[in-house]
This record gives sequence, C-alpha cells and structure tokens, in this order.
Amino acid sequence: MQASDGGTHVAGGMAGAVLVLGGARSGKSAFAEGVVTRWPPPWTYVATSRVYDAEMRERVAVHRARRAQGWDTVEEARDIAPVLDAAGGRPVLVDCLTLWLTNLLLDGCDIAAARDGLLSALRRRGGPTVLVGNEVGLGIVPENALARRFRDEAGLLHQAIAREAGRVVFVAAGLPMEMK
Repeated sequence: MQASDGGTHVAGGMAGAVLVLGGARSGKSAFAEGVVTRWPPPWTYVATSRVYDAEMRERVAVHRARRAQGWDTVEEARDIAPVLDAAGGRPVLVDCLTLWLTNLLLDGCDIAAARDGLLSALRRRGGPTVLVGNEVGLGIVPENALARRFRDEAGLLHQAIAREAGRVVFVAAGLPMEMK
C-alpha cells in the first residue's frame, strides 16, 4: 500500500509501523493522525484510555472532535492485539501505548507477555500501523515503586517497538523530529 502523498511505505508488519513519541500535549497525537490519514480511509483508531472522570471525558471528546470523518474508533483498554489482527490491511492508529501500559499495570497483568503479544500482532499486521506513546523517561526519578516501574516498562516497550519499527518520530512543541 502506498500513502496518498506518494511516499513509499511498507504496507504492514513491523517495518510498516511508525512509533510516535513525545511528552504531554506535545502534538504527538495530531501528528500521528496526520500520518495515518495519508492512506485512504477507512482508518481504525484504537483508543486505550479509560474514562474515570469529567476531565478525562473532556480530553476524549477533544480528540474525537479533531479527527476527520473516515475513522472507526475501537475502545480497548487492554487486549489490543486482536483489534490489530481484525483490522486486516486497514491503516491503524493506537493511541496510546502508555495508557495501555497503565491499564495493564493497574490490572495486575503480565507486562512481558502483553508486550510480546503486541509485538507479535504488529509483526502479523497486513497494513500500516502508527503507535503513540508518552516519553516519560526524560524527567526525574519517580518517588514511588509503581511510578518507577511504569517509567521503566514504558521505556522497555518503546525500545522493543523502535527496534523493529520502520520509522520513529519524536514530537516536541508540535515539531516532529525523525529519529529513524
């Protein structure tokens, strides 16, 4: 599959994956949506957030309102591998890996097994995949064990995906920086 911008992109598998990292409110989600919409619709948006309060509900509403028509949203907090498999060759955006990781940690899941399952699903993908994650390893060392584990697991997850992804982009202040 080729992007509508004429760029040459591998259709699927990990070589067809794009990892978009950045801090909070860095512009990473908007950038990632722009990458996905270079392919013809329909697009699948895998939303991993859980809505616990009004503030989070508002964040979700802002994300939805910003997206163009042509998106099918699948809300899946933990088991995203089957969603990737079901998407077939359709372009997919997973937003975001760190919320997914948070859900796994809070639910007491086997993080290594979940990471391996995600990587396997990405390798099987028949279409382009864009994954968004918060880069949390640039700040201070967290004061509690759960926060330190989260930071460490996020770093390991991002490294595992970045090793095999065809493209890795870091977004800061709305500016994308190609890393790979």
